[in-house]
Amino acid sequence: MSTDEAVAVRASDAFDVERVHAWLADRLPAARHATGPPEVRQFAGGASNLTYLLRYPEAEVILRRPPVGHRAASAHDMQREFRVQSQLADAFPYVPEMIGFCDDPDVIGDDFYVMQKLDGIILRSRPPRDLDLSPARTRELCTSVVDRLGDLHAVDPEAAGLGDLGRGTGYVERQVAGWSERYRAARTPGAPRFERVMAWLERHRPPDVATVVVHNDYRFDNVVLDPVDLSVVGILDWEMATLGDPLMDLGASLAYWVEATDDRLMQAFRRQPTHLPGMLTRREVVDRYLARTGLALDDWRFYEVYGLFRLAVIIQQIRTREVGKPRAERNPAFRMFPVGVRYLSWRCRRIIRKGAA
Repeated sequence: MSTDEAVAVRASDAFDVERVHAWLADRLPAARHATGPPEVRQFAGGASNLTYLLRYPEAEVILRRPPVGHRAASAHDMQREFRVQSQLADAFPYVPEMIGFCDDPDVIGDDFYVMQKLDGIILRSRPPRDLDLSPARTRELCTSVVDRLGDLHAVDPEAAGLGDLGRGTGYVERQVAGWSERYRAARTPGAPRFERVMAWLERHRPPDVATVVVHNDYRFDNVVLDPVDLSVVGILDWEMATLGDPLMDLGASLAYWVEATDDRLMQAFRRQPTHLPGMLTRREVVDRYLARTGLALDDWRFYEVYGLFRLAVIIQQIRTREVGKPRAERNPAFRMFPVGVRYLSWRCRRIIRKGAA
């Protein structure tokens, strides 16, 4: 993981570093050999689980914990996240090495786990200026990222010991119903109704094409690249991983995929460099993924609309939380979210009417 986003720990997110150091001494040689506790920094990004960099003279590791004061353990299940990555390691070498899981509330008051720090580059909306991203090199790294998702979906959940990770068959039906319910619960006055979109998804939902391990948040900013050849060295943020339909996972991922030819509003919400010369288009991503996995597909529209609708629900949920805060405490980064939800409603309806955009 690149460390340029690691900042001073927010006072509200601080924990007892001495206790964590004592716990780590039994599991990490670098902690055992150190003369004192590690320097601790916090990664500012993300809106869910908290991530910290622990720096010892001999090693740097990552600590993950739930948000401070959380209540719904099922939404921030550290043991589950730790288990997914531990079990995947033999079959899928793109997960960080797990160092240890702690469920002793006397350490920091919450479950947490510590994992290997992955050294590399994480591409966000604006890549480093000194990074060679010629069209040919960009295309190579893009295909590598797409192929790793196909490789994940090729893992046998039973063989990996993850056969009980999710509910299995019926994933498509549950996702359409679940995201529809969440949108209705989060809708604020003035937000689009999305009823036509939700009804269309319900009428057109296909059967599950397979039941595989899905990441559920597969984006460039969750992928760590080798700084030299830009190959994928690791994938982060497994908190939403489950067993589900692979095409639904791809649809959710492509909702964030903004192309160079997309309109100005879509460009305004871009958070990854998928607009660069050499990047695959969404259609090319789908075609490459299908060729790699051998899956068949009659109509991509359902998965594209599902992905955009799911993204609209996530944005609307954040918007609802912001509305409930005093104005002085609202995050200015979210001020355009109402426009984003309306835009995604329009885009979903446009795809339904005219076919995939």
